[in-house]
Amino acid sequence: MDTKGGKYEALFRQESVWKAIAVMAVPALMTIIIMIFYNMADMFFIAQLGDTAKVASVSIISPVFNIIMALATMIGVGGSTIIAGAFGAGEQEKAKNVSSLCFYSAVALGLVTTVLLFALQRPLLTLLGTKPEMWEDSRTYLLILSCGTVFMLISSAMGMLLRAEGAVREGMYGNLAGTVTNIVLDPVFILVLHWGVAGAAVATVIGNLVSTSYYIHFVKRRAAVLSLEPGRALVAPGELLPIMALGLPNAASTVLSGFATTFSNNLLSQHGTDAIAAAAAAGKAGMLISMVQMGICMGVQPLLAYSYGAKNLPRLREVLKKTALLTGCIGVGTMLLCFVFRGPVISLFLKEAEVAAMGQRYMLFVMAGSPFLGLVYISTNFLQATKRATAAIIVSLLRQGLLLIPLLFLFHALFSFYGLAAAHMTADILAALIASVIFLVQYRKTARELA
Repeated sequence: MDTKGGKYEALFRQESVWKAIAVMAVPALMTIIIMIFYNMADMFFIAQLGDTAKVASVSIISPVFNIIMALATMIGVGGSTIIAGAFGAGEQEKAKNVSSLCFYSAVALGLVTTVLLFALQRPLLTLLGTKPEMWEDSRTYLLILSCGTVFMLISSAMGMLLRAEGAVREGMYGNLAGTVTNIVLDPVFILVLHWGVAGAAVATVIGNLVSTSYYIHFVKRRAAVLSLEPGRALVAPGELLPIMALGLPNAASTVLSGFATTFSNNLLSQHGTDAIAAAAAAGKAGMLISMVQMGICMGVQPLLAYSYGAKNLPRLREVLKKTALLTGCIGVGTMLLCFVFRGPVISLFLKEAEVAAMGQRYMLFVMAGSPFLGLVYISTNFLQATKRATAAIIVSLLRQGLLLIPLLFLFHALFSFYGLAAAHMTADILAALIASVIFLVQYRKTARELA
């Protein structure tokens, strides 16, 4: 066993489960929080220019890069699952080959995406609904960010791959380095040098470049089971399909979430701008509860994959039980806090009393189903860790796609405005119940497999 991986393997194999969960989950949770700030930075500083058209120009391009992030997540999550499993099984060479394949797949995908975005810029901007007054800024933002697509894919995917060998803290450091760079450069480029939207895009590209450089340096100097040797990618091309299959649930969930938001906003628009604002503010609370649980579960996924690869059923079972307990307690605790302080929370986003009251009532429905989402995330990550890609895809499609989208239309027709909030609550609870059943069936199969 590579001595560089000693401390990471000790964490996966020997440390107490509570300590291992804390070491893996806390940095992963921090990474998600950092990503939220990262995504907000450009729009925040552009807003300081006081030009609504420029803010809209940045906002309207976001769906394109959300899809790119979904592709990066597919590579990162799928690759980290296979690498952690190989690490647990003592298959160091396979882990190195897969990590190299993930890296160069991200490079190739980034280059292809850049070419496509340049070639299709005009129809794409039209499809996104770009208005004449937004056209030049939107085009500038799109093309500059397109030049950094390779760095965006690499930095996002590699941050996840580092978790596969236990280097969660280092993964967070790389993400933090890029975020801080972006936040520092944004006001300089936008407000001092007066580059406007172009400055925001350049700052984002440089931030991703910094993260990418950090990850490459770590892998070359300190990684235990990750490799960037080009020849290794050519050894394992057949692993690309399993990587994509295991990472597809996360990518599909991200894309479906965007569709669900679009449908919801279209229905909310029938009730006016106040309704859209109230629902958006209420959604912040639900997002906070769910993202905390998601961060914990994503953090422990490599621990699950390692235990499965090592055929260590008792440890796998213990990690699942304690993760379920942790996410359940945190989900309920966060919900209660949001419930008690729902007034101050809503007032952060809404100042008019009548609209704020709408937001608070909407928020009650949204929060009611959120604590159950830990079951969905645990089920998805367990299924990915044990290489049950089909079942993982089904679970990931439940909440935002198979259940939520039809429920939005049904409940809106039956109960109008607040029916949309009830649709979110119902989709969350039903998804948790169905995911739990699928989890129990697949867990029993895993237990027999490892017995």
